[in-house]
Amino acid sequence: MGAVILPDLGTEILIPVCAIIGIAFALFQWVLVSKVKLSAARDASSNAGGGKNGYNDYLIEEEEGLNDHNVVLKCAEIQNAISEGATSFLFTEYKYVGIFMVAFAILIFLFLGSVEGFSTSYQPCTYDQTKMCKPALATAVFSTISFLLGGVTSLISGFLGMKIATYANARTTLEARKGVGKAFITAFRSGAVMGFLLAANGLLVLYIAINLFKIYYGDDWGGLFEAITGYGLGGSSMALFGRVGGGIYTKAADVGADLVGKVERNIPEDDPRNPAVIADNVGDNVGDIAGMGSDLFGSYAESSCAALVVASISSFGVNHELTAMLYPLIISSVGILVCLLTTLFATDFFEIKAVKEIEPALKKQLIISTALMTIGIAIVSWIALPTSFTIFNFGVQKDVKNWQLFLCVAVGLWAGLIIGFVTEYYTSNAYSPVQDVADSCRTGAATNVIFGLALGYNTIATGLAIDAYGPISDNAGGIAEMAGMSHRIRERTDALDAAGNTTAAIGKGFAIGSAALVSLALFGAFVSRAAITTVDVLTPKVFIGLIVGAMLPYWFSAMTMKSVGSAALKMVEEVRRQFNTIPGLMEGTAKPDYATCVKISTDASIKEMIPPGALVMLTPLVVGILFGVETLSGVLAGSLVSGVQIAISASNTGGAWDNAKKYIEAGASEHARSLGPKGSDCHKAAVIGDTIGDPLKDTSGPSLNILIKLMAVESLVFAPFFATHGGLLFKI
Repeated sequence: MGAVILPDLGTEILIPVCAIIGIAFALFQWVLVSKVKLSAARDASSNAGGGKNGYNDYLIEEEEGLNDHNVVLKCAEIQNAISEGATSFLFTEYKYVGIFMVAFAILIFLFLGSVEGFSTSYQPCTYDQTKMCKPALATAVFSTISFLLGGVTSLISGFLGMKIATYANARTTLEARKGVGKAFITAFRSGAVMGFLLAANGLLVLYIAINLFKIYYGDDWGGLFEAITGYGLGGSSMALFGRVGGGIYTKAADVGADLVGKVERNIPEDDPRNPAVIADNVGDNVGDIAGMGSDLFGSYAESSCAALVVASISSFGVNHELTAMLYPLIISSVGILVCLLTTLFATDFFEIKAVKEIEPALKKQLIISTALMTIGIAIVSWIALPTSFTIFNFGVQKDVKNWQLFLCVAVGLWAGLIIGFVTEYYTSNAYSPVQDVADSCRTGAATNVIFGLALGYNTIATGLAIDAYGPISDNAGGIAEMAGMSHRIRERTDALDAAGNTTAAIGKGFAIGSAALVSLALFGAFVSRAAITTVDVLTPKVFIGLIVGAMLPYWFSAMTMKSVGSAALKMVEEVRRQFNTIPGLMEGTAKPDYATCVKISTDASIKEMIPPGALVMLTPLVVGILFGVETLSGVLAGSLVSGVQIAISASNTGGAWDNAKKYIEAGASEHARSLGPKGSDCHKAAVIGDTIGDPLKDTSGPSLNILIKLMAVESLVFAPFFATHGGLLFKI
């Protein structure tokens, strides 16, 4: 086998130190963002000159004779309204989610504790019957604790992400007065705060939990890491409610604002006369930021837990090789350092001077980090893994070389990047697929919908989450519009947003690959823990599970789409009512009732997020208890294959419709100008397509990725109970 180069002590130092460095770097980025002040006094000395990334350049308003400090105060007022709305929604959502979390924690304890009748006696180990391991009751207790820990960390990740985004949006708007480069740096640094806090906190909490659990479990590493899987379940279950609830909220507001504002009243996006505009901007934060934060944390927790469970039943776990066992966490630690260095390329090493440089700068981030991470993985695989080892493969131990493991990780890393660029090709308005969708708007909304659906069915990759840069830039543009700032400011914030939308497609490619591979890893861990040696699709038990599992993503998508439709219907009716009954609203002499629209989105999202969430959480329990582990394995396989395909279609179709609309609005080419301008019949058809695609790409599509991962990790956590007491219908 051979010894590893990195000693255990080095591992125990490296992981927490890298996590702390990540947290410190996030806080440093926040300090830099906070230097942009939301006060009139801030601008008084703003023409004193300054360096590349300074804050003392002259303002556009001073060039144009529009140096009105009221604009700054207006930006602050709008930011506060968005922040208060987002905070209020999250606190309301977390009350309901908290009740669920406590109830499900009790369920975990009861189910896992009953595996051996709540016995405190030691039991034969699952993978080595000759040894004695900790009682099942201990697994119940520690799984419950790790579930609560993962759930709380997930909620905190989402909340912190939202607070950071709402703190940065108006500051990005104000920095756009000095140049697109300044605005880019503010938005990017704000996104970095969220990214580093999330990754570092997730790593640190997981590492601390492992070490605390080890005090009790000692040499029983199989039991320890089986209990740790609750961490991934907690993170993912909270992410599901965050994604579904936030997605319903943001799309209800977005659809209402677009249909009445753009199509019926022919007013610009984010026009302050639109009653749904504040709810729309709040939705960007509770959906694309808070929901995304919980989602990304859930993905990290699940993938880490899946890898640790697989490692615990390999020679690493059997021989108690700590450094090799924690290989997944060491990879994450090195990833923090690589991303830190890569971030400096965007904010300090290179200067963005023009709009056309934004998108290449974002793409370079992904390419540079992928290249550097490949080197990091090679080094980690060399120093943290023995030259050869064994893994548990359906009942037999298989010999593996360390270079083979490096190859697997590196191939996954680069495959994600390649898939991302392919996704970008199909969803970016810079290429022919989306331009063809835009061109189909010539003959109305129906042909636009047909072309968009065809594109979604044809593509090979999809999307889940975009980084926080995009929503921050989107909010910055909305604030510029509502504050009545110069059109040149809006052009700059729109440029930031457009670049974020384009490069987001690359991140979406990573997301679908991650969801599929994490689900596959969890599935493998589940069948191993449930002692299933083969999954035979010709067996009636398994085949029935495949059919049911394949139907679940459709059922789930139908529920979330209907929820968005119901909420959007109420929003449209309210926006229409205000335009028709409030004198002077269209003329801009009266203010709309923003609060009512915010309340509609809040009430609808809280109410509508429960049924889809219950469907996902209850299905593995019902199937495992009534039909057993073989049928459940079929359900997991069916939902994985079906869910990936539907998510591909939903996300890419929605992305294509969105960018087809932006292609027409931008009018950057002769072809685009022939389809416009804004307000034309062609543009209205594009807006309708975008409205249909919104819930697909921002609610159903992203949530499906969580569905396939959550069902798999939940099945893994409850595997001991299902293997012992499951299949009640076949025992009658």
